[in-house]
Amino acid sequence: MNPQTHPDGTNDHKRRLAALALGAIGVVFGDIGTSPLYTMKETLGTHGMTPQPAAVLGILSLIFWALIMVVSLKYVTFVMRADNKGEGGIMALMALAQRSVSGSPRARWVLAAIGIFGASLFYGDGVITPAISVLSAVEGLEVAAPQLEDYVVPICLVILFFVFAVQRHGTATVGKAFAPVMTLWFLVLAVLGLNQLVKHPQVLVAVNPMYAIDFFLEHKKQAFIALGGVVLALTGAEALYADMGHFGKKPIRVAWFGFVLPALLINYFGQGALLLHDQTAIENPFYKMVPDDLLYPMIALSTMAAVIASQAVISGAFSMTREAMQLGYSPRMAVVHTSREMSGQIFVPWINRLLLVLVFLAVIGFRSSNNLGAAYGIAVTGTMTMTTLLALVVARKRWNWHWSAVISVGVLFLIIDIAFFGANALKIAHGGWFPLVLGVVIFVMMTTWRRGRDLVVREIKQSGLALEPFVANIADHPPLRVPGTAVFLTANQNSVPHAMLHNLKHNKVLHERNVLLTVEMLETPVADADERMEVTDFGGGFFGLQLRFGFAEDPNIPLALTRASSMGLDFDMMDTTFFLSRETIVADARRPGMALWRDKLFAFMARNALPATAFFQIPGNRLIELGAQVEI
Repeated sequence: MNPQTHPDGTNDHKRRLAALALGAIGVVFGDIGTSPLYTMKETLGTHGMTPQPAAVLGILSLIFWALIMVVSLKYVTFVMRADNKGEGGIMALMALAQRSVSGSPRARWVLAAIGIFGASLFYGDGVITPAISVLSAVEGLEVAAPQLEDYVVPICLVILFFVFAVQRHGTATVGKAFAPVMTLWFLVLAVLGLNQLVKHPQVLVAVNPMYAIDFFLEHKKQAFIALGGVVLALTGAEALYADMGHFGKKPIRVAWFGFVLPALLINYFGQGALLLHDQTAIENPFYKMVPDDLLYPMIALSTMAAVIASQAVISGAFSMTREAMQLGYSPRMAVVHTSREMSGQIFVPWINRLLLVLVFLAVIGFRSSNNLGAAYGIAVTGTMTMTTLLALVVARKRWNWHWSAVISVGVLFLIIDIAFFGANALKIAHGGWFPLVLGVVIFVMMTTWRRGRDLVVREIKQSGLALEPFVANIADHPPLRVPGTAVFLTANQNSVPHAMLHNLKHNKVLHERNVLLTVEMLETPVADADERMEVTDFGGGFFGLQLRFGFAEDPNIPLALTRASSMGLDFDMMDTTFFLSRETIVADARRPGMALWRDKLFAFMARNALPATAFFQIPGNRLIELGAQVEI
């Protein structure tokens, strides 16, 4: 029998798994794959630490066990179990955890705060990753030609400008080159490391955790500070979880355990072997492993790998922004789809411009990967800690783990997370403040937007006219009815939309059929078929229609309405007019809710948000907007 046509499809399944694992190598592991460029140099080359043999073995032991405990055990084995209908990432995890405690508003609020802060720090990661990755790669020029040192920052800025400039064209074309480049990158990492390991195999004793323990007992405070450098080996671990929806759990796990992890460990141990017999190599242990004749090709390959690492985290920022918009934590922004086949390949112009400015400021302000290393750790460890807390809630509430198991796993992972975060907190004054301040600003904006929208909806509901007596009154005193269907976007199905009242008051007419449309964003990535649409007949030509979308979907209202015939509500789009109340937010200090400065911040964001009509893809020639003033 032809193996390709085996009845159980084993060979087809293996080929598909291999293809997905190869794709994951190209997209998922770019960030963590470029960590060897700077981790050893940052950990042993700063803070007064010298690359003595005991210190080298101790740091190697810490890196080895950090990759095993945090990436392999925590993320790949534990956290990746918490998939939200196949989707991963901290926003998806937050939504999953909130659903687990749906009966407790206070618990939902706490989980939202944890998730939003973790997501806010992720944007800090999105700023620092492109800066430190490209800087580390280009700094190879300082090894190859020290006289080019002054050109490192300008070259980085040019490369980064190119990276952000091509985002509008999408990653579909560039993505085809990702997997081969990153596969070559990891193979080169392994070859460079093996070359040194063959010469000094004794470095492998660092696998013994006692070397890490002895390192702490001997160096104490310096060892704790060194954890702030060790965590750089873990950067990109969050991407393993965030990109789970694109590739699936098994391909990512196969790629990690079968290829990426061995290559990383071999390279780190190779750098350690080099330092054991040449302490001066601490200047840049990664490039010092490279033969002189291959330095420039290696710099080129490193730069390509750094660009891919940057691409992955920038795309992650785009995806997280869309999820935040759908879940109600971000103002609406324009989202451009860059692929007809992959809905997840999107481009958010506003976020792209913001990241470009912030990355430029980071490169110009910090000027070297060593300086940026201090800023990097806070963002990474903060997000890791938030992820652990949310995953523990899911383990208890959704997986029904016993309290003893939750506490045991939680204590293990949180001790590691808090230790890393504490070590990086010591570097706040030396650059750690940058992602922290950025994260706090984004956290305030996201929570202000969510709270502001809740206040607006509350105000609209309180000031609205009850729908049932209104429909009864229309039946008793019918106004002039004109042909066609009027669709009124509203947040409350039980009250008369302001746009309908204005239309009746000023135009003295109602349409033959009036549909009150409410759009609800679910806490799942994709809405199930049986929950997408709900129709209510209020009588008298009035209908209620609820449309539900997942947070990973694009809410296309006209397309959804064409499918409403299955619910007994047919729409002729050429005979349908959309009515929308455009709220003008007025900050009023006398009203309860938020502080006045937050009211003004919300009003500013609301003025600059993408109109709901564009967000919901409603054609402008079928739309009538009526103004409404809302005081909060």
